[in-house]
Amino acid sequence: MIETSILTGAALIAGQAVKGTGAALRAWDPAAGQLLETEFFAVDNDQIDAACRAAEAAFDIFRSISDEQRAVFLETVGEQIVALGDTLVERVMAETGLPRGRVEGERGRTVGQLKLFANLLREGSWNDVRIDAALPDRAPPRPDLRLRMIGLGPVAVFAASNFPLAFSVAGGDTASAFAAGCPVVLRGHFAHPGTSELVGRAVARAVEMCGLPGGVFSLLTGAGNAIGQELVRHPSIKAVGFTGSRAGGMALMAVAAARPVPIPVYAEMSSINPVFLLPAALANRGEEIAAGFAGSLTLGVGQMCTNPGLVLALAGPELDRFTSAAAQALAGGAAVTMLSPGIAGNFQRGVAQLKDQPNVATVALAPQEEGKGAPALFVTTGAAFLAQHALGEEIFGPASLVVACRDVAELLQVTENLEGQLTATLQLDDADIDAARALLPVLERKVGRILANGFPTGVEVASAMVHGGPFPSTSDGRSTSVGTGAIVRFLRPVSYQNLPQTLLPAVLRDSGTEGWRRRDGELTRK
Repeated sequence: MIETSILTGAALIAGQAVKGTGAALRAWDPAAGQLLETEFFAVDNDQIDAACRAAEAAFDIFRSISDEQRAVFLETVGEQIVALGDTLVERVMAETGLPRGRVEGERGRTVGQLKLFANLLREGSWNDVRIDAALPDRAPPRPDLRLRMIGLGPVAVFAASNFPLAFSVAGGDTASAFAAGCPVVLRGHFAHPGTSELVGRAVARAVEMCGLPGGVFSLLTGAGNAIGQELVRHPSIKAVGFTGSRAGGMALMAVAAARPVPIPVYAEMSSINPVFLLPAALANRGEEIAAGFAGSLTLGVGQMCTNPGLVLALAGPELDRFTSAAAQALAGGAAVTMLSPGIAGNFQRGVAQLKDQPNVATVALAPQEEGKGAPALFVTTGAAFLAQHALGEEIFGPASLVVACRDVAELLQVTENLEGQLTATLQLDDADIDAARALLPVLERKVGRILANGFPTGVEVASAMVHGGPFPSTSDGRSTSVGTGAIVRFLRPVSYQNLPQTLLPAVLRDSGTEGWRRRDGELTRK
């Protein structure tokens, strides 16, 4: 029986607790400003190899179980996470400084997305079944062709720092890989190793309860880049899921591309999520928009990949009023504890560098404190933004830059010069429809999600959600890491030609399981 609630500092290799042989680390409590007690030891290359080989050995068994069995497994993972109760909630709070409400909400989201993928498996469309029946009398004859999707193989998943549950051990990458029938070797994040161990043990317990091979899940512990690089190099690993910095994602992409057999890396990396204040909305609702913008900017101390780090509008008195109202709304914002001293230090350096850029005016800048982040708002011109590439770089935290464009042509030019983004937001009224229509073709090329009259923070876990976008927001703009579409990253198609019914996978047989299928070009539900 796997113990799920007592911290040991051990890694999990195919369901077995294993002490790493490398350097020890202790988690940091950012709110209390002190180290936590338990030591966690870095795994060595032999332990990484054992985890990857176990995942490879488990793959054919795991992908061959029924959709219903995998759905039950996903639900069991969620149940085991919930069963950890306050033990988990309090550990997350201790390792991140996040408040209880945020942690409990994120736990609900984590369990919810596991259920979402369980429902997808039962619904069956993920198989993308296509059947083109034989046409023996056609000249030339057409063979019987049938297609389905199968998992790629073992997936290396990297836990994120800013969502210790929803983008971590049992988060969206792990859930979608499991749904695809892919075992997961999880690289735990060094900032919350206790959280990772608790959730990892809950996953391992679910593997055991469902009678699956232990190699379906492993958790690797330790700090430093070497563990992740060794994991991505391993020949048993067939894909990578990553959420983190651009530098980290690019480094893993280079490792994956240099392998004798390259593999895909699905990395969500950086985004400044432009908010467009169109003229009528700005004139009619500027102060109201400013209040909502300030709330979005400071949500979670700005430690969101969808943080609104850029505001674009036409220069004039209306924009001046918005900027003044936003500055006033941010002025009362005290410095708040960030997830780690490293994140806080990077944020404060980014703010200082932006403040010192030519042609940048400081509108709001609360006093910064060690280990904390305080709101910061700056203003520049469209011409300066186009000339200074550094103005478009992400600052991970509650900082944003307002770009005042002299006319519509310059606004469009700035938009064309934006890097790929996760989101773009249009604040518009009825009189702005034509302006929005002019922007839409550009935004469709630049971003993964376009919002109207809202703010980008808050990513709904739903079938129609896209949490991805063109490079560098993600390494592959065709993918999403949230929503049921996330499963596609870890699947590939296999076509079967003229195979006897008894050899075909059950989902492809004429008497096969119920579900959606495209037969002779027509989509039907059997």
